[in-house]
Formats: sequence, C-alpha cells, structure tokens
Amino acid sequence: MASLGGFVEFFQKGKLHPKKTFRPKKKFEPGTLKYSLHKQAQASLSSGINLRSVVTLPPGEDLNDWIAVHVVDFFNRINLIYGTVCEYCTESSCPTMSGGPKFEYLWADGGKYKKPTALPAPQYISHLMDWVETQINDEHTFPVTVDVPFPKAFIPLCKKILTRLFRVFVHVYIHHFDRIVAIGAEAHVNTCYKHFYYFITEFDLVPQKEFEPLKDMTAKICHDNPEPPIESNHRRQITPSGVGNKSLKHGWVGVAACPREVIS
Repeated sequence: MASLGGFVEFFQKGKLHPKKTFRPKKKFEPGTLKYSLHKQAQASLSSGINLRSVVTLPPGEDLNDWIAVHVVDFFNRINLIYGTVCEYCTESSCPTMSGGPKFEYLWADGGKYKKPTALPAPQYISHLMDWVETQINDEHTFPVTVDVPFPKAFIPLCKKILTRLFRVFVHVYIHHFDRIVAIGAEAHVNTCYKHFYYFITEFDLVPQKEFEPLKDMTAKICHDNPEPPIESNHRRQITPSGVGNKSLKHGWVGVAACPREVIS
C-alpha cells in the first residue's frame, strides 16, 4: 500500500497531467485550529499508522472541526486525482455522469439547475467542484476561527459534499482507471480511496446505497468493510442529496421500466 504521506508529492511533481490539478487547492491558514488538526492528520498519515485508526476522532477534539479538515483535504486530493484523467473525460467519451451500466447521477444545485438534470460527466464534475469550493470557502459555513460557531446544518452539508465527492471516485474507477494504471498512480489512488472510505464509514457520512457501484473493489481493498446491500439489475438515476427536491432525504431516485422509485 502506498503511503498517503507521499500522495500529494507524487501528484504534484508534474508526472501526470500537465495541469497537475483540476483547480486551485484550498489551504488552511497557519496558526488556526484547523491548520493544527490538518498537520496532525498529515503527520499520522505519513507515519504509516493503520488507515482505520487514522480517521478516528482524536481525544478532546471537536467532531465538526475534524470533519471540516477532512472535507477540505479530500476535496484537494480528489481534485488532483480527477486532474489526471480530465483530458480523457469528455462529453463524447462520457456523455452521462455514470458509474457503470447501472448508475447515473443527476445534477441539481438549487440555482441554475433547480431540477435534477442529466449532464455529461465533465460538466457534472465541474459543477460539483465549483459547488464544493463555494461551500468550503464560505467562512459562515466552514468557520476558520474558534469564535465563529458551526451552523446547525454543517453535518448534513458535509454529508452532501462527501457523497458527491464519492461519485467522482466511482466515475474515475469505473471509466478511467486504465489511465490511473498507465501513469503508475494505482497504489496512490487506492490508498486515498481507502482513507476516504474509512473516514466516511467511521462517521456514517455517506448513505450505504452510494457504495453499490464500487462494492466489489471495496471488498478487495478495504477488507473490514460492511457488506453493501444487493441491488437489482436496473440502471438507477441518482440525484444530489435533497437539493432542488426537499422530499429526498439522500437523493436516490430509482428509474427503470417501472414507475420512479424514491429510495432514502
């Protein structure tokens, strides 16, 4: 297993895509609590500690701060990963944002896309990253100092962010993993995925049904993962969590030959 301590170094040395990253990285300001937690998490990753242990909440730390730091770190890493395949992820090669033949993700943001809308994968991911970047750069939503409290909706928002970021993993693994292998990044991406998976399952931040597209791969590289539920053979369309449709708790809308089914 590759060390996560060398993950960013590997992806930023210019060995991969010439753009190096899909968009600018979000950074923590030195001297802040979140910067300290970020450095603590990075030190643990570099030390080779078991990834399942790394994600647990350190004694005496606030859960919201711990989740906030990881949301930003995962956003940065997934940007780097997608940046290595984005030139191969085009409207012609990926006309839908899908995760294999059974799953299609729809986009809604409450603004331009008020209703769940099918988009080509690069458009979906671009909107996704823009939306996440807006959330984590909003200091009322993601406070940077201890005197600003976290909003009541902070954990639900983080669940939505991490669910959407997980879908980037799904798309990259299923449709572009040959590119990851070709550049020698397979071990690094797998380790990043394990870290992400252990974190979101540790704090129950992503609905179980989202794991279905990668359940076989996850079973191989995350040996202590819970068995995901068995799905039917119908293709599903999956909308973002509750955005643009308040009746959706987790944003799963099943579409097949039968009438539309909402799965929470």
